[in-house]
Amino acid sequence: MKIIKGDEFDKYWRNERRRNEDPAVEKAVRSIIDEVRSKGDAAVKKFAAKFDKSSPQKLEVPFEAAQKALGELRRSSPELVQSLELAAKNILRFSRKQKEQFSDFEFEMADGLVTGQKVIPVTKAGIYIPGGRFPLFSSVLMCMIPALCAGVEEVILTSPPGENGLPDNKTLAAIAAAAETCGVSDNERIRIFSIGGAQAVAALAYGTESVPRVDIIAGPGSKYVAEAKRIVFGEVGIDFIAGPSDILVISDGAEGGEEYAEIVAADMLAQAEHDPEARARALVPNRGYADKINAVLERRILALPTKKIARASLNSGSLIIVYKTKEEAVRIANTIAPEHLELHITGADSWVPLLKNYGSLFIGSLSAEALGDYSAGLNHTLPTETSARYTGGLGVRQFLKTVTTLNCAPGEGFESARNAAEIIGRAEGLEGHAQSAAIRK
Repeated sequence: MKIIKGDEFDKYWRNERRRNEDPAVEKAVRSIIDEVRSKGDAAVKKFAAKFDKSSPQKLEVPFEAAQKALGELRRSSPELVQSLELAAKNILRFSRKQKEQFSDFEFEMADGLVTGQKVIPVTKAGIYIPGGRFPLFSSVLMCMIPALCAGVEEVILTSPPGENGLPDNKTLAAIAAAAETCGVSDNERIRIFSIGGAQAVAALAYGTESVPRVDIIAGPGSKYVAEAKRIVFGEVGIDFIAGPSDILVISDGAEGGEEYAEIVAADMLAQAEHDPEARARALVPNRGYADKINAVLERRILALPTKKIARASLNSGSLIIVYKTKEEAVRIANTIAPEHLELHITGADSWVPLLKNYGSLFIGSLSAEALGDYSAGLNHTLPTETSARYTGGLGVRQFLKTVTTLNCAPGEGFESARNAAEIIGRAEGLEGHAQSAAIRK
């Protein structure tokens, strides 16, 4: 694990690898998208045979298969189902609170000039649930529940087929659990498809004989899925383009000493095990504490079933930074703009207003990022690779449109605005605009 001083950070950061657009990936994904767009289901099945564990004859999965999977999981793993249900309820409660922040309004700007806003859910939302090394069935809850809470009429879920032609069984069970939590008992608003990779994104973006075209695509995925979302954006909305996961833990170790080093190391490894490209970072006030965390990392990683992945992550870009002052630590944190930011420090409340760039903030050593990943109600679909500088994570808002309204009537305010529009249109050389305003005099 690399350890550097705070005054070395800027040089390190200039050389830190960012997401590089891979021409080979882009070329391959464009080819897949073009073929799915022109050949529909046939192309989807062709790429399933090439890239997935099977190529289902029928792409759509009956909703009853999800209900069956949930029933099987209730019998075999009742504690897991109870945990999924608790997580789903928390996510729904949080999503409902988010939705309260978006409301219609109308007010009279001036006499005869009434303006307003309407909040309208998108009609169809596409949700991509990855398979791969770790089928992230928790992403079903994170993506599907906010969409349903927003009022989306139809949610289209895609996930790679397994050997039996169906998505992962826990993924299907999570779909049924989320539906039950949201009060949706059949497939009236939920449709499921066994499609993975870039071909799933293409099918959602353009539609096929079987797959409806959607208005927005959300959910995590591989670099091929991310590249596909980047290419189709504009034809369809997307949540954002996510890269490898990352965390930054700011810890002073003041209260717990060795115990705090254990917690910091555990949280760093929780990110490192995602992917060899994941980034686990910490900001600490002295070299002794940095060495202690590093030693704990080396010990704890040996017991991880995912130690090979975690080791590659720690060696490739994870980092411990020793800061001199609070101001230096805050500046570095805001520059990194982490997906997950944890504060294990005394007086954390005084730090919070200074920290501007993060996907989710976890305050206090009990606030494990893993709770945000699964069960506390927050969404785990978050901006990565410094994109927290300009956007937040997935939530109800991605499935809502805020549109504006204008309702005019004779009056002094209307006449002033009409006259101004006529003058500005003419000054811009757009006489048609000017006349459109003038005719209403």
